[in-house]
Amino acid sequence: MNASLRPVSGPARELYPLLAEWVRDGGDSIVVRTSGSTGTPKDVTLSHAAVVASARASLERLGGPGQWISALPPTAVGGLQVLVRSILAGQEPVIAEDHASIPLAIEAMTAGRRYASFVPTQLFRLLASDEAAALAGLDAVLLGGAAAPADLVRRADTLGIRIVRTYGMSETAGGCVYDGVPLEGVRMRISADGRVELAGPMLFDGYGDARRVGEWFTTADLGEITDGRLRIIGRADEIVVSGGVNVPLPAVTEAVRGVSGVVDVAVTGVPDDEWGTKVVAVVVGSAGLQELRDAVEAAGHPRSWAPRERVIAEALPLLPGGKLDRLAVKEIAARGA
Repeated sequence: MNASLRPVSGPARELYPLLAEWVRDGGDSIVVRTSGSTGTPKDVTLSHAAVVASARASLERLGGPGQWISALPPTAVGGLQVLVRSILAGQEPVIAEDHASIPLAIEAMTAGRRYASFVPTQLFRLLASDEAAALAGLDAVLLGGAAAPADLVRRADTLGIRIVRTYGMSETAGGCVYDGVPLEGVRMRISADGRVELAGPMLFDGYGDARRVGEWFTTADLGEITDGRLRIIGRADEIVVSGGVNVPLPAVTEAVRGVSGVVDVAVTGVPDDEWGTKVVAVVVGSAGLQELRDAVEAAGHPRSWAPRERVIAEALPLLPGGKLDRLAVKEIAARGA
């Protein structure tokens, strides 16, 4: 496969030298194609200045340049930024071809400072393996791409693994808020309808040939800012109306995740004649519906938020980058409910 920057494509080994030349010499904006986890993928145009500003701010927050594990697809902005940070550091990344090779990649690292960037699914699988302790040897593990379950972060902390939860997207050239605090130059605020808005040098130029308008970018995420720290509540499109009640699906997912017999879970909404939208839990494991419903109430949420159906799945569907494929989850729920 030939590597390209418009759109960003190709394996990490082929993309790295092409990207290194672009980072060093500058050039036309690159194009990153979004995952399309919630709909049609978009072509996000990113300038050289935005990509480099994001990478430099990240390295500054983490404590300085170092060597990285490349374990995310470089065609997505998270994996792309691993390569850019490596180029700025003058340290070629150690490429992990698959999940099983990540521990070997850690052993192969030689630099004084060492980093990795994972999505929650990768960290979940690593913590379930015999190799989890190796992660404690890294200076930081960036965790982004999806909401990180609190119990997952706690388990990593008990092993001495430094987790840095990142928030960002293709339109912000990657993570721009670390552990709730914006990187240097990044500004954030909450719109009147509760959405997170971002501004700063890392913002994208636009979608394809359509230029972005205005200083601020309004995301699809709902959040709140307390004492300068951002907390993401969920996506605006992850609140469904069921029986006349607004149900935030991420809160329900978090409440049922700790139920005995739940290996993994995603909560979604499907059309229903009686409820308008019926809340359905797609569960990997053996937990019963009543246990799931009780857990929602035990977490302090209204009983009306609780799943009305449970569908068992062998595994949750994922996109190539490791993100949850929410459209596929909805299809599983609709078929099984």
